[in-house]
Amino acid sequence: MPRKRDYYEVLGVDRNAGQDEVKRAFRRLARRYHPDVNPGDPQAETRFREIAEAYEVLRDPDRRAQYDRYGHAAASGSMVGDFWDDLGGFGDLFEAFFGPRQRGYRPQVRRGADLRYDLEVTLEEVATGAQRVIPAERLQACEQCEGTGSRSKGAEKVCPRCGGNGQVQHTRETPFGRLSTVTICTACRGEGAIVADPCPQCQGAGRRVGRTEIAVSIPPGVDDGVSLRIEGEGEAGERGAAPGDLYVFIHLKPHEVFARRGRDLYLDVPIPFATAALGGRVTVPTLEDPEEINLAAGTQTGETFVVRGRGLPDVRTGVRGSLHARVHVVTPTRLTARQRELLAEYAREGGDEIEDAKGWFARLRDALRGDDSA
Repeated sequence: MPRKRDYYEVLGVDRNAGQDEVKRAFRRLARRYHPDVNPGDPQAETRFREIAEAYEVLRDPDRRAQYDRYGHAAASGSMVGDFWDDLGGFGDLFEAFFGPRQRGYRPQVRRGADLRYDLEVTLEEVATGAQRVIPAERLQACEQCEGTGSRSKGAEKVCPRCGGNGQVQHTRETPFGRLSTVTICTACRGEGAIVADPCPQCQGAGRRVGRTEIAVSIPPGVDDGVSLRIEGEGEAGERGAAPGDLYVFIHLKPHEVFARRGRDLYLDVPIPFATAALGGRVTVPTLEDPEEINLAAGTQTGETFVVRGRGLPDVRTGVRGSLHARVHVVTPTRLTARQRELLAEYAREGGDEIEDAKGWFARLRDALRGDDSA
């Protein structure tokens, strides 16, 4: 567990420092490390808590005397938790020492939420590009009030709760005395104005849930897992604010024939026994028209033939990859009497002997002898 730092060290003051000096040190450090000044910085929040804890002890003469005598053992317990409870958190402490936040505060523009849609596409669509229409259910601008939330399309009035400031001030007693804090007005959500004549269709919200269809362009060569951003097709913003975006995630549907690796396509092509032995032309499928390839005599299972320009286009350059056709020699299972006779004659002529068989057996024998010697 890390060592707890000395409170005087935390505030950067001498052990003989007066109360005014302690307070000035706290104010200086609090301004620097307060979470409102460092949003999203957990280290600043931890440092600020350390500073506030040190000040809570050293500002009180009795607690300070106990701390000077017994150290952190005297300052442990619930006092720090009570301190935060009395202050109501970071925001009120900031208000107590540095004054209320600027009046007329306005929250960030409440744009519409982004949406996600998972779209399955075929390999053929990836090869050529395609147009798809997808259904969507989302918050859309109210047609009756044109997204203003008002029956009279835009009429507003000053918020009666905050008087147009967008904030409400609260006062309460704390260990520091009477403190005033300022919070965002919940009636107008910080805008200072409310809809004067709410639209009956959307109740003043300016948007309603509706169904629509959105056109999506699938670019040629798009990769699996890529997301396409369609600007402005998310949910409508509140009362005229900007809409969100739609993110379409592409998922490639498995193909019955082809496998994809980047721009290249792969497939297995069965070829007849006779064609493999004698050589010849074989037709292979592609995503467009069939393609013929020439096989040399004696082609073996597993040999791969590359057909350039028959793969998928690069999504940036449009240059197409290759088609890799791996052949698989098919042994006939149903023979006519004449075919059996011819194959038997072929075997009698030595056709059933495997080329390099002797060499294969020799390598196997040497391997086995190697195992025995071990």
